Amino acid sequence: MSRSSSGFVAGLTAAAVAAIGFLAYQASASVPEDLGKRPEKSPGASAPRSPEEKADPTAVPARSGAGERVVYSLAEDRVWLVEASGKPRITFKVTPGTVDPAPGTYAVTSRSGSVTGTDGVPIEHVVRFTSVDGITVGFSAAVDNSTPKPDPSKKTGGIRESRAHGNAMWEFATISKKVVVVP
Repeated sequence: MSRSSSGFVAGLTAAAVAAIGFLAYQASASVPEDLGKRPEKSPGASAPRSPEEKADPTAVPARSGAGERVVYSLAEDRVWLVEASGKPRITFKVTPGTVDPAPGTYAVTSRSGSVTGTDGVPIEHVVRFTSVDGITVGFSAAVDNSTPKPDPSKKTGGIRESRAHGNAMWEFATISKKVVVVP
């Protein structure tokens, strides 16, 4: 190669590198700041809430159906016992087990006055509505009124509530009562 050819190639290479650098700068300047960052919550993981619900966190979640039903929010660890009119009879916080049911509509399938929970704790007013991979999921109250966080190494489907709330659930959630699980 002659000296003028190599100079020409070097000039073209420098121009190409400069053009690529300029285009890369333009592209990076127009990228949104949050691109590539992990969202704090996955989009769509929870149902959008109306302005009224944000003002009142105890309001029955939108899109939880109609009529008399039990509504259980996975994100809020909260239960509503909803009258036929759509008004909540009572709402309360719960402590979920390690196995969550999928969002959807279920029905109470069985009830027990008192048994021993899968965690070995004596429980009462057990209201079951589904199972996940062979693990029964339902509401219950510990006889000693405790609601500790479950052992994450064990698969438990018990959604613990206080004894007073367990009594309210027991009276309300009879066999075939609708249970709606929302995200």
